[in-house]
Amino acid sequence: MRTRESTFWTWHLLAGLIILVVLGIHMSIMHLSKLLGTGGQPNDVVEWTLVKMRSIDFAFALMYVVLLGAALYHGLYGLRTIILELTLSERAEKVVSAFIVFVGFVLFIVGGYGTIAFYVLNGPVR
Repeated sequence: MRTRESTFWTWHLLAGLIILVVLGIHMSIMHLSKLLGTGGQPNDVVEWTLVKMRSIDFAFALMYVVLLGAALYHGLYGLRTIILELTLSERAEKVVSAFIVFVGFVLFIVGGYGTIAFYVLNGPVR
């Protein structure tokens, strides 16, 4: 059982690293565009035409799905770890774990579907 928890913890750390890198790229593109010379006004990034243009780019769509998955895993595994520190019974720990996995999958499916549907419906592939 210990090696299984070690594997989950390793994935938790890896998800944190993925968040750091992908969110760093996101922040650079979205919020430092004026400073980096890659865009116009700072508020331009929220204009619908630019949002749509980024969302139909495969790299951005992929980045959004990867960021969603990493953030959900990292956050929900951290929440699970905090809850399990309450020294619950083994049955209660299983229920908490199953519930968190269920919530994570539902949120990932909903968020991923939205991103992929927008890309497919509006993207270059028709």
